[in-house]
Amino acid sequence: MQASKPGRDVPRGAGRNVVVVGTQWGDEGKGKVVDWLTDHASAVVRFQGGHNAGHTLVIKGKKTALQLIPSGVMRDGVACYIGNGVVVDPTHLLAEIERLEAAGVEVRSRLFISESCPLILPFHVQLDHARESLRETSGAGKIGTTGKGIGPAYEDKVARRALRAQDLKHPVRFAEKLRELLDLHNFVLQGFLGASPLEFQPIFDNAMKMAEQMKPMLADVGVLIRKTHLAGGSVLFEGAQGTLLDIDHGTYPYVTSSNCVAGNAAAGSGVGPDQLHYILGITKAYTTRVGSGPFPTELPMDEPGTVGHHLSTVGQERGTVTGRARRCGWLDGAAMKRSVLINGISGLCITKLDVLDGLEEIKMCVGYEMNGQRIDILPLDADEIIACRPVYESFPGWAGSTVGMTRWDDLPPGAQHYLERVQAFIGAPIDMVSTGPDREHTILLRHPYHG
Repeated sequence: MQASKPGRDVPRGAGRNVVVVGTQWGDEGKGKVVDWLTDHASAVVRFQGGHNAGHTLVIKGKKTALQLIPSGVMRDGVACYIGNGVVVDPTHLLAEIERLEAAGVEVRSRLFISESCPLILPFHVQLDHARESLRETSGAGKIGTTGKGIGPAYEDKVARRALRAQDLKHPVRFAEKLRELLDLHNFVLQGFLGASPLEFQPIFDNAMKMAEQMKPMLADVGVLIRKTHLAGGSVLFEGAQGTLLDIDHGTYPYVTSSNCVAGNAAAGSGVGPDQLHYILGITKAYTTRVGSGPFPTELPMDEPGTVGHHLSTVGQERGTVTGRARRCGWLDGAAMKRSVLINGISGLCITKLDVLDGLEEIKMCVGYEMNGQRIDILPLDADEIIACRPVYESFPGWAGSTVGMTRWDDLPPGAQHYLERVQAFIGAPIDMVSTGPDREHTILLRHPYHG
């Protein structure tokens, strides 16, 4: 398998930076890959989303679920940055820190939070739940949010009224902004959504209590990243969710509230795009989706013995954060073409190849029939995607297990042929293959940090 060169050169003496993004609807296995790559990184950066994203790491057989803190926290000595593009719920952040500390992981001395991060507060969560309930009762249908206040917090950011992490350092300013914001949201909660209002004092008192723990971790993250890079340290930018959930480029309105694509690694962390040297796209060997929205290659999962049931059960397809069952289907190569276009992918990592073990036939979507026409890339309009009927290529499956393999040549010929066709159709080289959940279960064809 031939791999093309990364798109950018790295200045002599400086580190090399890698961006990891999901290329499907999230849940592609980014956490394991980020954890594997942090062995070569000085710092890991989260640049978008909130604690609606979940990364599950399996290290020596032990599972650790992270939602907000960068995956690099599981590696000693790696700095962890939460960039300005992330919305932060202080209550959840501190609870996650305490869980990690209880497990013996040092967090506070190496976690740095951008002062510009918008805060998620209790009324954001209340709004999230009330809106989804209204959509359901009105017959409009749920968007499928996680109900954690992420969307409402981003709305306040865009409306230029958000309380940000830096406001925690100024109690009087925080109180003034909170009163104004709470009045607005209580008006909507009561008058439009029929929900209960929230009181000022408990929110303020709790925020000031948490501020004392958070203030030592606040920092100018963009400056710290730049210093790390110029000192020769390599930085890993960790995306949450997936490209097809991007607020601009995903299956709108069934999307998340932030930009999940590689380009936002720069804007969401405070560095220039010239600092993004290699873009690694994470792709399952099949496709999954949590929540509502169009999914052309979706398969029925309820009946034992069907492919959909196999993917769901063998792949243990449940959301890390919500526990919701993920919808499953064949790999959608036409959707992947859209992700490669948007992200400028340097190389791919294929995950969960082992889930396909034992299937007699494997399929990949190579285009769609829509209104009597053939198209070979995922449309941008959700209604058009619903009208799409997938066109498949079929491949013979393989016998035996690929679990834990670390060499390409050891893969069954059928698995090699399938991956080679995926690479050729999508138009991006496969640089890594994950063959199981543990760090060591990885086939490396080209190292993102070494070129």
